[in-house]
Amino acid sequence: MNQNMQMNKLPNYLPSSREPDFSNLEAVLRKEAPKRPTLFEFHLNEGLYQLLSGDLPDVAPHLRPYLRSLLTYKNAGYDYAMIQLEDFEFPVGKKEQLESISINEGGVIETREDFEAYPWPEMDKIDYSVLDQLGPWLPTGMKWIPFGPFGLEENVIRLVGYEDLCYLMVDEPDLVQEIFDAVGSRLLSYYEKMASHPRVGACMVNDDWGFKTGPLLSLEQMRTYVFPWHQKMVDAIHGAGKYALLHSCGKFDGLLEDLRALGYDGRHSYEDNIMSVEEAYENHHEDFSILGGLDVDFLCRSTPDEVYLRSKGMLEKSSKFGAYALGSGNSIADYVPTDNYFAMLRAALE
Repeated sequence: MNQNMQMNKLPNYLPSSREPDFSNLEAVLRKEAPKRPTLFEFHLNEGLYQLLSGDLPDVAPHLRPYLRSLLTYKNAGYDYAMIQLEDFEFPVGKKEQLESISINEGGVIETREDFEAYPWPEMDKIDYSVLDQLGPWLPTGMKWIPFGPFGLEENVIRLVGYEDLCYLMVDEPDLVQEIFDAVGSRLLSYYEKMASHPRVGACMVNDDWGFKTGPLLSLEQMRTYVFPWHQKMVDAIHGAGKYALLHSCGKFDGLLEDLRALGYDGRHSYEDNIMSVEEAYENHHEDFSILGGLDVDFLCRSTPDEVYLRSKGMLEKSSKFGAYALGSGNSIADYVPTDNYFAMLRAALE
Protein backbone atom coordinates (compact mmCIF):
# COMPACT_ATOMS: atom_id res chain seq x y z
CA MET A 1 0.00 0.00 0.00
CA ASN A 2 1.22 3.53 -0.78
CA GLN A 3 3.29 4.65 2.19
CA ASN A 4 1.91 8.19 1.73
CA MET A 5 -1.70 7.04 1.85
CA GLN A 6 -3.50 9.08 4.46
CA MET A 7 -6.90 7.47 3.96
CA ASN A 8 -8.18 3.97 4.56
CA LYS A 9 -11.46 4.69 2.77
CA LEU A 10 -12.55 6.46 -0.37
CA PRO A 11 -13.67 10.10 -0.39
CA ASN A 12 -17.43 10.52 -0.67
CA TYR A 13 -17.36 11.26 -4.42
CA LEU A 14 -15.75 7.85 -5.12
CA PRO A 15 -16.46 5.28 -6.41
CA SER A 16 -17.68 7.58 -9.13
CA SER A 17 -21.43 7.64 -9.53
CA ARG A 18 -21.23 8.72 -13.17
CA GLU A 19 -21.42 6.06 -15.82
CA PRO A 20 -18.43 5.65 -18.15
CA ASP A 21 -18.96 7.26 -21.55
CA PHE A 22 -16.08 6.86 -23.98
CA SER A 23 -17.59 9.49 -26.26
CA ASN A 24 -16.15 12.10 -23.90
CA LEU A 25 -12.60 10.94 -24.51
CA GLU A 26 -13.42 10.61 -28.22
CA ALA A 27 -14.39 14.30 -28.24
CA VAL A 28 -11.07 15.16 -26.60
CA LEU A 29 -9.19 13.14 -29.23
CA ARG A 30 -11.12 14.90 -32.01
CA LYS A 31 -9.82 18.15 -30.46
CA GLU A 32 -13.28 19.11 -29.28
CA ALA A 33 -14.71 19.94 -25.86
CA PRO A 34 -16.20 16.90 -24.08
CA LYS A 35 -19.65 17.00 -22.50
CA ARG A 36 -18.05 16.94 -19.06
CA PRO A 37 -14.53 17.09 -17.58
CA THR A 38 -12.67 13.99 -18.70
CA LEU A 39 -9.85 12.10 -17.01
CA PHE A 40 -6.81 10.36 -18.46
CA GLU A 41 -4.17 8.27 -16.68
CA PHE A 42 -1.63 5.70 -17.90
CA HIS A 43 -0.68 3.84 -14.70
CA LEU A 44 -1.67 4.02 -11.05
CA ASN A 45 0.11 2.41 -8.10
CA GLU A 46 -0.68 -0.89 -6.44
CA GLY A 47 -2.17 0.77 -3.36
CA LEU A 48 -4.68 2.67 -5.49
CA TYR A 49 -5.52 -0.43 -7.54
CA GLN A 50 -6.37 -2.26 -4.31
CA LEU A 51 -8.26 0.64 -2.76
CA LEU A 52 -10.28 1.63 -5.81
CA SER A 53 -11.12 -1.80 -7.20
CA GLY A 54 -12.56 -3.21 -3.98
CA ASP A 55 -13.35 -6.91 -3.64
CA LEU A 56 -13.00 -8.75 -6.93
CA PRO A 57 -15.61 -11.18 -8.25
CA ASP A 58 -14.66 -14.85 -8.35
CA VAL A 59 -12.83 -15.14 -11.69
CA ALA A 60 -10.04 -17.23 -13.15
CA PRO A 61 -6.64 -16.27 -11.68
CA HIS A 62 -5.25 -15.05 -15.01
CA LEU A 63 -8.12 -12.53 -15.28
CA ARG A 64 -7.72 -11.01 -11.82
CA PRO A 65 -5.01 -8.39 -12.66
CA TYR A 66 -6.97 -7.21 -15.70
CA LEU A 67 -10.24 -7.06 -13.77
CA ARG A 68 -8.62 -5.15 -10.91
CA SER A 69 -7.40 -2.54 -13.41
CA LEU A 70 -10.81 -2.35 -15.09
CA LEU A 71 -12.68 -1.80 -11.82
CA THR A 72 -10.12 0.74 -10.65
CA TYR A 73 -10.51 2.89 -13.75
CA LYS A 74 -14.31 2.61 -13.62
CA ASN A 75 -14.59 3.47 -9.94
CA ALA A 76 -12.17 6.40 -10.25
CA GLY A 77 -14.29 8.01 -12.97
CA TYR A 78 -12.43 7.17 -16.18
CA ASP A 79 -14.24 6.34 -19.43
CA TYR A 80 -11.81 3.57 -20.39
CA ALA A 81 -9.46 1.02 -18.86
CA MET A 82 -5.84 0.44 -19.85
CA ILE A 83 -4.78 -3.11 -20.75
CA GLN A 84 -1.57 -4.85 -21.81
CA LEU A 85 -1.49 -8.59 -22.46
CA GLU A 86 0.93 -10.23 -20.06
CA ASP A 87 2.03 -13.01 -22.42
CA PHE A 88 3.53 -10.57 -24.94
CA GLU A 89 7.01 -9.36 -24.01
CA PHE A 90 10.61 -9.10 -25.20
CA PRO A 91 12.71 -10.85 -22.51
CA VAL A 92 15.98 -9.19 -21.49
CA GLY A 93 18.78 -9.86 -19.04
CA LYS A 94 18.79 -8.91 -15.39
CA LYS A 95 19.13 -5.29 -14.31
CA GLU A 96 20.33 -4.14 -10.91
CA GLN A 97 17.28 -3.03 -8.92
CA LEU A 98 18.19 0.39 -7.52
CA GLU A 99 16.25 3.66 -7.30
CA SER A 100 17.02 4.14 -10.98
CA ILE A 101 17.72 1.61 -13.73
CA SER A 102 20.62 1.83 -16.16
CA ILE A 103 19.67 1.74 -19.85
CA ASN A 104 23.05 0.11 -20.52
CA GLU A 105 22.30 -3.02 -18.48
CA GLY A 106 20.37 -6.13 -19.42
CA GLY A 107 21.23 -6.25 -23.11
CA VAL A 108 21.17 -9.71 -24.68
CA ILE A 109 21.97 -8.95 -28.34
CA GLU A 110 25.53 -7.98 -29.21
CA THR A 111 26.09 -9.91 -32.44
CA ARG A 112 24.17 -11.34 -35.37
CA GLU A 113 24.45 -14.75 -33.71
CA ASP A 114 22.72 -13.32 -30.63
CA PHE A 115 20.03 -11.82 -32.85
CA GLU A 116 19.34 -15.11 -34.59
CA ALA A 117 19.34 -17.08 -31.33
CA TYR A 118 17.03 -14.67 -29.47
CA PRO A 119 13.60 -16.16 -28.51
CA TRP A 120 11.47 -13.68 -30.44
CA PRO A 121 7.77 -13.65 -29.39
CA GLU A 122 5.54 -15.81 -31.56
CA MET A 123 2.61 -13.55 -32.26
CA ASP A 124 0.23 -16.36 -33.20
CA LYS A 125 0.54 -17.67 -29.64
CA ILE A 126 -0.60 -14.46 -27.93
CA ASP A 127 -3.94 -14.95 -26.14
CA TYR A 128 -6.15 -12.10 -27.32
CA SER A 129 -9.28 -13.83 -26.00
CA VAL A 130 -8.73 -12.08 -22.65
CA LEU A 131 -10.64 -9.10 -24.06
CA ASP A 132 -13.69 -11.29 -24.70
CA GLN A 133 -13.37 -13.10 -21.36
CA LEU A 134 -13.50 -9.74 -19.58
CA GLY A 135 -16.49 -8.60 -21.61
CA PRO A 136 -19.14 -9.25 -18.92
CA TRP A 137 -17.45 -6.77 -16.55
CA LEU A 138 -16.82 -3.96 -19.03
CA PRO A 139 -19.66 -1.38 -18.72
CA THR A 140 -21.52 -0.54 -21.92
CA GLY A 141 -20.08 2.97 -22.24
CA MET A 142 -16.52 1.98 -21.38
CA LYS A 143 -13.79 0.85 -23.77
CA TRP A 144 -10.30 -0.58 -23.61
CA ILE A 145 -7.10 1.28 -24.43
CA PRO A 146 -4.36 -1.31 -25.05
CA PHE A 147 -0.70 -0.40 -24.65
CA GLY A 148 2.47 -2.30 -25.42
CA PRO A 149 5.19 -4.11 -23.47
CA PHE A 150 7.42 -1.03 -23.76
CA GLY A 151 7.81 0.54 -27.19
CA LEU A 152 9.91 0.19 -30.30
CA GLU A 153 12.93 2.26 -29.32
CA GLU A 154 12.62 1.24 -25.68
CA ASN A 155 12.66 -2.47 -26.47
CA VAL A 156 15.62 -2.16 -28.83
CA ILE A 157 17.58 -0.30 -26.14
CA ARG A 158 16.57 -2.93 -23.58
CA LEU A 159 17.68 -5.73 -25.91
CA VAL A 160 21.00 -4.19 -26.91
CA GLY A 161 21.88 -1.61 -24.25
CA TYR A 162 22.04 2.08 -25.06
CA GLU A 163 25.81 2.52 -25.40
CA ASP A 164 26.18 -0.73 -27.34
CA LEU A 165 23.35 0.37 -29.65
CA CYS A 166 25.19 3.61 -30.38
CA TYR A 167 28.33 1.65 -31.37
CA LEU A 168 26.31 -0.87 -33.36
CA MET A 169 24.65 1.88 -35.39
CA VAL A 170 28.10 2.80 -36.68
CA ASP A 171 29.62 -0.68 -36.93
CA GLU A 172 26.64 -2.73 -38.15
CA PRO A 173 23.74 -0.53 -39.24
CA ASP A 174 22.14 -3.39 -41.19
CA LEU A 175 21.92 -5.48 -38.03
CA VAL A 176 20.44 -2.52 -36.16
CA GLN A 177 17.78 -2.21 -38.85
CA GLU A 178 16.95 -5.90 -38.52
CA ILE A 179 16.58 -5.56 -34.75
CA PHE A 180 14.23 -2.59 -35.13
CA ASP A 181 12.30 -4.51 -37.79
CA ALA A 182 12.00 -7.59 -35.57
CA VAL A 183 10.58 -5.52 -32.71
CA GLY A 184 8.53 -3.19 -34.90
CA SER A 185 6.83 -5.94 -36.90
CA ARG A 186 5.68 -7.66 -33.71
CA LEU A 187 4.39 -4.47 -32.13
CA LEU A 188 2.55 -3.73 -35.37
CA SER A 189 0.94 -7.18 -35.31
CA TYR A 190 -0.12 -6.62 -31.68
CA TYR A 191 -1.73 -3.24 -32.36
CA GLU A 192 -3.43 -4.51 -35.52
CA LYS A 193 -5.06 -7.30 -33.54
CA MET A 194 -5.96 -5.18 -30.51
CA ALA A 195 -7.34 -2.29 -32.57
CA SER A 196 -9.66 -4.67 -34.43
CA HIS A 197 -11.57 -5.59 -31.27
CA PRO A 198 -14.99 -3.85 -31.08
CA ARG A 199 -14.59 -2.86 -27.41
CA VAL A 200 -11.23 -1.15 -28.02
CA GLY A 201 -11.63 2.60 -28.47
CA ALA A 202 -8.01 3.71 -28.86
CA CYS A 203 -4.49 2.29 -28.66
CA MET A 204 -1.56 3.82 -26.82
CA VAL A 205 1.85 3.38 -28.41
CA ASN A 206 4.14 3.85 -25.41
CA ASP A 207 7.75 4.50 -26.41
CA ASP A 208 10.00 6.81 -24.38
CA TRP A 209 12.23 8.70 -26.81
CA GLY A 210 14.35 10.82 -24.52
CA PHE A 211 14.89 12.83 -21.39
CA LYS A 212 14.56 16.43 -20.29
CA THR A 213 17.17 17.90 -22.65
CA GLY A 214 16.45 15.95 -25.83
CA PRO A 215 15.98 12.57 -27.51
CA LEU A 216 18.28 9.58 -27.00
CA LEU A 217 18.83 9.15 -30.73
CA SER A 218 19.58 11.75 -33.38
CA LEU A 219 16.76 12.99 -35.58
CA GLU A 220 18.34 11.20 -38.54
CA GLN A 221 18.48 7.93 -36.58
CA MET A 222 14.87 8.29 -35.49
CA ARG A 223 13.79 8.97 -39.06
CA THR A 224 15.69 5.87 -40.19
CA TYR A 225 14.77 3.37 -37.48
CA VAL A 226 11.91 4.66 -35.33
CA PHE A 227 9.41 6.83 -37.19
CA PRO A 228 8.71 4.45 -40.10
CA TRP A 229 7.41 1.76 -37.72
CA HIS A 230 5.45 4.32 -35.70
CA GLN A 231 3.82 5.45 -38.92
CA LYS A 232 2.79 1.87 -39.67
CA MET A 233 1.31 1.49 -36.19
CA VAL A 234 -0.62 4.77 -36.41
CA ASP A 235 -1.92 3.82 -39.85
CA ALA A 236 -3.00 0.37 -38.63
CA ILE A 237 -4.83 1.82 -35.60
CA HIS A 238 -6.53 4.46 -37.73
CA GLY A 239 -7.31 1.83 -40.35
CA ALA A 240 -9.31 -0.05 -37.72
CA GLY A 241 -11.28 3.14 -37.01
CA LYS A 242 -9.60 3.75 -33.62
CA TYR A 243 -7.60 6.62 -32.14
CA ALA A 244 -3.80 6.46 -31.87
CA LEU A 245 -2.19 7.87 -28.72
CA LEU A 246 1.51 8.39 -28.03
CA HIS A 247 3.07 8.14 -24.60
CA SER A 248 6.65 9.34 -24.84
CA CYS A 249 8.79 10.98 -22.20
CA GLY A 250 11.36 13.61 -23.01
CA LYS A 251 11.83 16.93 -24.76
CA PHE A 252 10.09 16.82 -28.13
CA ASP A 253 10.54 20.34 -29.56
CA GLY A 254 12.98 19.17 -32.23
CA LEU A 255 10.67 16.30 -33.19
CA LEU A 256 7.51 18.36 -33.61
CA GLU A 257 7.48 18.34 -37.42
CA ASP A 258 7.80 14.55 -37.47
CA LEU A 259 5.31 14.14 -34.64
CA ARG A 260 2.72 16.12 -36.59
CA ALA A 261 3.40 14.02 -39.69
CA LEU A 262 2.88 10.74 -37.82
CA GLY A 263 -0.71 11.75 -37.11
CA TYR A 264 -1.09 10.76 -33.46
CA ASP A 265 -4.42 11.96 -32.08
CA GLY A 266 -3.11 12.62 -28.58
CA ARG A 267 0.19 12.85 -26.74
CA HIS A 268 0.85 11.92 -23.12
CA SER A 269 3.81 12.66 -20.80
CA TYR A 270 4.75 16.19 -19.74
CA GLU A 271 7.14 17.65 -17.17
CA ASP A 272 7.29 21.21 -15.88
CA ASN A 273 11.07 21.32 -16.32
CA ILE A 274 10.64 20.52 -20.03
CA MET A 275 7.32 22.18 -20.90
CA SER A 276 4.43 22.72 -18.53
CA VAL A 277 1.07 21.31 -19.51
CA GLU A 278 -0.31 24.85 -19.67
CA GLU A 279 2.36 25.82 -22.22
CA ALA A 280 1.93 22.56 -24.12
CA TYR A 281 -1.80 23.18 -24.37
CA GLU A 282 -1.39 26.75 -25.59
CA ASN A 283 1.21 25.75 -28.20
CA HIS A 284 0.09 22.34 -29.39
CA HIS A 285 -3.59 21.56 -28.73
CA GLU A 286 -4.32 22.14 -32.41
CA ASP A 287 -1.61 19.61 -33.36
CA PHE A 288 -2.73 16.80 -31.03
CA SER A 289 -4.84 16.46 -27.91
CA ILE A 290 -3.03 17.05 -24.62
CA LEU A 291 -3.51 14.11 -22.26
CA GLY A 292 -2.77 14.42 -18.55
CA GLY A 293 0.17 16.71 -17.93
CA LEU A 294 0.19 17.64 -14.22
CA ASP A 295 3.85 17.23 -13.39
CA VAL A 296 4.53 14.27 -11.08
CA ASP A 297 6.98 16.29 -8.97
CA PHE A 298 4.26 18.93 -8.55
CA LEU A 299 1.79 16.23 -7.52
CA CYS A 300 4.28 14.99 -4.91
CA ARG A 301 5.37 18.32 -3.39
CA SER A 302 2.14 20.33 -3.47
CA THR A 303 -0.80 20.51 -1.10
CA PRO A 304 -4.16 19.02 -2.09
CA ASP A 305 -5.55 22.54 -2.48
CA GLU A 306 -2.74 23.48 -4.88
CA VAL A 307 -3.34 20.33 -6.92
CA TYR A 308 -7.07 21.00 -7.00
CA LEU A 309 -6.65 24.61 -8.12
CA ARG A 310 -4.16 23.76 -10.89
CA SER A 311 -6.45 20.96 -12.07
CA LYS A 312 -9.41 23.33 -12.14
CA GLY A 313 -7.30 25.84 -14.01
CA MET A 314 -6.47 23.35 -16.75
CA LEU A 315 -10.11 22.33 -17.10
CA GLU A 316 -11.12 25.99 -17.38
CA LYS A 317 -8.31 26.77 -19.85
CA SER A 318 -9.43 23.93 -22.12
CA SER A 319 -13.19 24.36 -21.70
CA LYS A 320 -13.64 26.42 -24.88
CA PHE A 321 -11.55 24.47 -27.39
CA GLY A 322 -11.38 21.05 -25.72
CA ALA A 323 -8.56 18.70 -26.72
CA TYR A 324 -7.63 18.10 -23.06
CA ALA A 325 -8.13 15.33 -20.50
CA LEU A 326 -7.01 15.82 -16.90
CA GLY A 327 -4.34 13.60 -15.36
CA SER A 328 -0.73 13.32 -14.31
CA GLY A 329 2.21 14.05 -16.57
CA ASN A 330 3.31 10.43 -16.43
CA SER A 331 1.67 8.11 -13.87
CA ILE A 332 0.55 7.98 -10.26
CA ALA A 333 3.63 6.40 -8.73
CA ASP A 334 3.52 4.94 -5.23
CA TYR A 335 5.24 8.05 -3.82
CA VAL A 336 2.49 10.41 -5.02
CA PRO A 337 0.37 11.31 -1.96
CA THR A 338 -3.04 9.76 -2.35
CA ASP A 339 -4.74 12.92 -1.03
CA ASN A 340 -3.20 14.80 -3.94
CA TYR A 341 -4.37 12.25 -6.49
CA PHE A 342 -7.89 12.47 -5.09
CA ALA A 343 -7.71 16.28 -5.18
CA MET A 344 -7.01 16.04 -8.91
CA LEU A 345 -9.93 13.65 -9.41
CA ARG A 346 -12.24 15.89 -7.40
CA ALA A 347 -11.63 18.77 -9.80
CA ALA A 348 -13.14 16.69 -12.59
CA LEU A 349 -15.75 14.68 -10.71
CA GLU A 350 -17.37 17.08 -8.25
